[in-house]
Formats: sequence, structure tokens, C-alpha cells
Amino acid sequence: MLGPVMAAASPPSAWQTILSEATRQGTLWIVLGFLLARLLQGRRPQGMEHRRRWRLVLGLTIIHLVLLPVTGLSSWVGAGPARDLRLTGSIAGALAGVGLCAEILFYSIAPKLRVGIPPIVQDLLVAAFALVALFGTASRAGLDLTGVVATGAVITGVIGLALQDLLGNVFGGLSLQIDHTIHVGDWIRVQDVTGRVVEIRWRSTSIETRSWETVIIPNSVLTRSQVVVLGRRASDPRDPSRWRRQITFAVDYRYPPNQVIDCVLRALHGHAIMNVASDPPADCQLLEMMDSCARYGVRYWLTDFAVDVPTDSVVQTRVFYALKRAGIPLAMPAHAVFLTEDSLERRKHKQATEHERRVYALSQIGLFRDLSDAERTELAAGLHHTPFTRGEVITRAGAAAHHLYMITSGTVSVRTGDGNTEHELARLSEGEFFGEMSLLTGEPRSATIVASTDVECYRLDAEAFRNLLARRPDLADKVAAALSERRSALQARKQPGAGRSIPELNEHDLLDKIRAFFRL
Repeated sequence: MLGPVMAAASPPSAWQTILSEATRQGTLWIVLGFLLARLLQGRRPQGMEHRRRWRLVLGLTIIHLVLLPVTGLSSWVGAGPARDLRLTGSIAGALAGVGLCAEILFYSIAPKLRVGIPPIVQDLLVAAFALVALFGTASRAGLDLTGVVATGAVITGVIGLALQDLLGNVFGGLSLQIDHTIHVGDWIRVQDVTGRVVEIRWRSTSIETRSWETVIIPNSVLTRSQVVVLGRRASDPRDPSRWRRQITFAVDYRYPPNQVIDCVLRALHGHAIMNVASDPPADCQLLEMMDSCARYGVRYWLTDFAVDVPTDSVVQTRVFYALKRAGIPLAMPAHAVFLTEDSLERRKHKQATEHERRVYALSQIGLFRDLSDAERTELAAGLHHTPFTRGEVITRAGAAAHHLYMITSGTVSVRTGDGNTEHELARLSEGEFFGEMSLLTGEPRSATIVASTDVECYRLDAEAFRNLLARRPDLADKVAAALSERRSALQARKQPGAGRSIPELNEHDLLDKIRAFFRL
């Protein structure tokens, strides 16, 4: 009697073995990850470092796929070599998977989400996961790595002592990127090197200079040195990048500072200059008063740091031609010695010319209209030349000063206020005067006078006028009448909404005040 025939199970084919091993090692996921990375990037990897990583991942993937069939050919190559090749392929596949995950995360997803991950942090993450994958794959293959770890710890200590400088650079680069001290694209100055950061690596940072040079600076030098980041303020990093530049020039003292500054500003603000920011605008300042000339500085804000010298050249050219059009020559870099024969005739001529100017200034003032030529000549000897620049306060309300100012050129603003705000009452110009009440009555200043432009004045002190009144007591009546008329005219010129009015005083009250002050 024939019993049931038990057929022995046939051994799996080589193809089935390969498929089973591919499933166990996740080969399908590696291939899908490779295709997904290429699809997301859509183009050739950019950057030398990125291309190097991609070539490494591609090589590991190819090794894994080439060694995978060895699992089905163990009968040909032998069990021992097949096991070793299988382990090599598994490790290559695991490392390729880590690399593909890094490609997808760091070069596809993160840029689309606008998340910046420093390269050193990327390297640390990839290295950590690669070690995990390496040890995990080796453990599954039955390898005991305890001895390897112990030996590696000893070797690591020896290497750490021998490579202190290298480790200093590595940790310096890590700290630079973790605390965001500098970024790729920043313009920085380190010692005597100025350039743009193009790469921050483990050991060093690469800087491209304007001279078409690449300077490699060890990261430990950056962490120990003072680093200037151009055009970036820590208080508000969202501000547009601007870098203030300054160029200087010199003009001799024959030309007033306000005239020079106004001339330069008109040239700089008239037309836009490429790579020069409009906000804040360029300005011009008097920097220094030297022996034979004044030194000025033009300050502007550069927007493209790569063209600092060319932009300086354009700005300096603008300044040069603006001054040339205005007839203001640049000072020569030399000491000038002026020799003039100081003869008696020359001194007399200068004195006569200045005296004529003073007498003419007095003749233009209605307050002194009734004076004779001899009296004006006497009064002219007591005048003092007093120039003021734009914005200067000539007299301040409430101040005690017994002198009068006569304007020979320029414009002044008459202002009153309560100490917090001021209002303009009127404007006075050439041929007019102010400070008459302090001169004639000794009263404190009733208004503040500010130079609206550059102003040339003559100042008349009370003592000089006292000597004249001592011989001409009747002159006080005429001065009081003229002063009353003058104050009425000034009140009529008061600007609308200018605050309190000028105090009214009749002619009789003014005469009493004048006589009391001069003790007539």
C-alpha cells in the first residue's frame, strides 16, 4: 500500500532571494527617494558642496544596487564573501537613504519653506543619523561593535589632544552659524581684510574681496578677532543694508562755510546718484579748521558695497564740478605766505574805506536820520563789525545787553514765545536794525533774533551813543519820535498767528525812559 508521497519544498530561486533581500533592506524606498529628490530639485544641484554631496549619495545608491544581486549568487561566490558583500551593500543603502533624506529636507523642502539651516548643522545631523544607520545595520548583521566603540574613544582622545587648533576652528565655525553672527552674503571686515562671505565651512570661512581674491580665514581667528559687519545694525536687522561713506576736501577761508556747504548739497541732491541711498540723504559738514584752510566732509550711504571706490569717485566728481561752477577753488596742499607792504598810505586807505561803510550804514537807519555828517562820523567810530551764520541766535528774549545791531546784508527772524514754542513776528533785512530798546532804555530784550541767512551787522554800544547825547540832549526827542514810529511799523508787519504783540509805547513814555537811562 502506497503511502502519501511528501514532496520536498523546492529552494527559492535567486530572483526570489534578491526580491526578499531588497524588501528587507528597503531598496524600493531608496529608489523612490532618489527619484523624489531629483523631481523636487528639478535641475542640477547648485554649489560645489551640494554637487559633492549629491555625487556621494549617487555613488552609495549605485553600490547598493550593484551588490544587491550578490544575495542570490551566494552559491557562486561562496557563503563568506557573499555575506561580506551583502553587509557592504546594506551599509551603502543605509547611508544612501540618510543622504537622500538630507537632500529632500535641506535642499528641497527647507528652501520652499524659507527656513535657513546652517551647513554645519546640516553636517552634524547627517553625521549623527549616518552613525545610527551604520551601527544599526552592522548590529542586524550580527557584528559586535563594543570593542570598536571602546577603541574609538581612546583614539578620539589622542586625536583631540593632537588637533587642538583644528578642533578650535571646527567649534568656531559651529558657533558662528548657530548664533547667526555672520551669514553667507554679509560684507565683513576682519583686521585688514574686507570682503563678502561666500562660504562658512567646518574649518574656515571664505571671503571674496573686491580685488577678485578669495581669502580663507580660520574660524578660530573670527571668534577671537573683532569682526565688523558692514551695513547691518543689530538694533533693527530688517533695515535695508546701507554703509556710510565719507570723502573729504579742503577750501580756503576766503569762502564762508555755509556757501561751500550749500553749493555741495545742491549738487548732491539735484540728481540721483547710482548706488547712493536717498534716505537718509547725503550731507556735507565742516570737519576741521586747519592752519590755512577748512576741511569739509561729504557723507553718503552706499547701497552696493562692491562698488565703494567707483561710487566715491562719482561723488567726488560731482563735488569738484559744483565748486568749480561756483568759483570756489579747492585748497592747494601747501602753505601760502602772503606778503603785503604795510605802508602808512595803505593803512589810511583801509581805514577810510571801512569808515565810509560805517557812515553809510548809519545813514540808512531812520533812527539816526537827523544826525549831521560830523555826528555820524563820530558815532561810526563806536561801531563793531559782527557777522553771524545761519541759525545762530543773535539776541535772546530777556537778556540784558545795551547795544543795537544794524544789518548790512542778510535776513534775521524776530521771534517771541513762552519758552516751549516760538512764533515769528517779522523778518528784518539789509538796512534795518534791532535791539534799539536795549540801547536807548536799558530794558531787557523783548524778542529773540535768529539769523535766517548769513548776516553781516554793525553793533552800536550804549556808551558811544551816550557821548553823543551828552552834547545833543535835544536829539533824544527826535530819537523817541523815530522809535515810536518804528515800533508801529514793526507791529504792522507782524505775521498772522505769531503770538503776542510788540508792546506799545507812546513817544512821551519813550522819551522819559531814554532820559532816565542816559541820565539827561
